[in-house]
Amino acid sequence: MRLLLLPFRQIYRGMVWLANSPRALASSYLVLILVCAVLFTFFEGKSFGEALWWAVVTASTVGYGDISPESWQGRLMGALLMSLMVLIVVPLITAHFASKLIVDQDAFKHDEQEELKNNLRQVRRLLEELAEREGVSVPDSAAPSAAPAD
Repeated sequence: MRLLLLPFRQIYRGMVWLANSPRALASSYLVLILVCAVLFTFFEGKSFGEALWWAVVTASTVGYGDISPESWQGRLMGALLMSLMVLIVVPLITAHFASKLIVDQDAFKHDEQEELKNNLRQVRRLLEELAEREGVSVPDSAAPSAAPAD
């Protein structure tokens, strides 16, 4: 079962990497547009400028209709380009911007959390030493707190 899920895990990791890397996301978008423009030129016999215009208009899902593929290969490529943009690229761009907006600036960073944990351990150790010297028992911090008295 693990072997069957491996390709999906790799795809997921790639998507996460793309969503977290604006430079890679923009580069992959440009490569996608250029590859589709070159293929459109090859399939439809149009100039590269017209093909580039078609790729941008199709990828943005505007679809002016001034240039449209007539061969089955061009139509298939157009369908794939639109699907990739709508199902993958636009959601990744949205996810990237949303994650930047949602970041809690007040949250502790990992090293700050580790420092707090170490400080709490030291305080706990000092409290236990002090309690031992004074002959007082220290309640276990892992135990649930007692119900408040009525």
